[in-house]
Amino acid sequence: MVPLTVVRVTDPADERLRDYVGLTDMALRRVVEPAGGLFIAESEKVIRRALATGHRPRSFLMADRWLTELADLVADAEIANTPVFVGEHAVIEALTGFHLHRGALAAMHRLPLRPVTEVLTGARRVVVLEDIVDHTNVGALFRSAAALGIDAVLVTPRCADPLYRRAVRVSMGTVFQVPWTRIDPWPAGAGLLRDNGFDVAALALSDDSVTLDAYAASPPERVALVLGAEGDGLSPRTLAGVDTVVRIPMRGAVDSLNVAAAGAVAAWALRVR
Repeated sequence: MVPLTVVRVTDPADERLRDYVGLTDMALRRVVEPAGGLFIAESEKVIRRALATGHRPRSFLMADRWLTELADLVADAEIANTPVFVGEHAVIEALTGFHLHRGALAAMHRLPLRPVTEVLTGARRVVVLEDIVDHTNVGALFRSAAALGIDAVLVTPRCADPLYRRAVRVSMGTVFQVPWTRIDPWPAGAGLLRDNGFDVAALALSDDSVTLDAYAASPPERVALVLGAEGDGLSPRTLAGVDTVVRIPMRGAVDSLNVAAAGAVAAWALRVR
């Protein structure tokens, strides 16, 4: 027997599906997600990680076969009276703007952002993402943070949304594992990190920088590693206000790495042993 909450849809213009319209339109998502208090979780793994950390679904969207694959989630949706929209792949693709091959989507309610001081409680390794606008890099940085022992991630006001669909997908749902919040204002917020006992270390090239090897040989008890935007890097104001500038020594006439790669290298070197 099909649960009463399962709703079969055949029209991409169905008003009940407005949360899923044009998910490849980045500008639309920047407007709709924060204003509506929603984000889109894509794939079974991501949805389950979001649910496990207390995010509540507003609805699900999936192809027919996933009614069986995700039977436990469908059963929970029926108990909670959460609609499960089911449609053919062509309908879903026309609706969302991409081919859904990862099982399902869920429109999820956002949780309130936690205060910075609360996120920092007990943390020894923190990463600050300054104005990183590429959602793929944001997602990759969260995945590295989860894998390499980063305790918290702070994102500056102009940084891309970690709960944007692509960022969540690339992170494999680890944006729900690693505590994070926005630090505002920035770079003035570096003072708050320092007040909480962190050495604020910028990953950048400068004449007074120290190598990552030297810094990691005897690291401070608490480190906040600041990573800059693609292309421009960290702002001069940020570099002027940090405690330490750290560089990754490189060969082959290469002067920099992609920010996600550089963040992973530094996180591994500074991991708490």
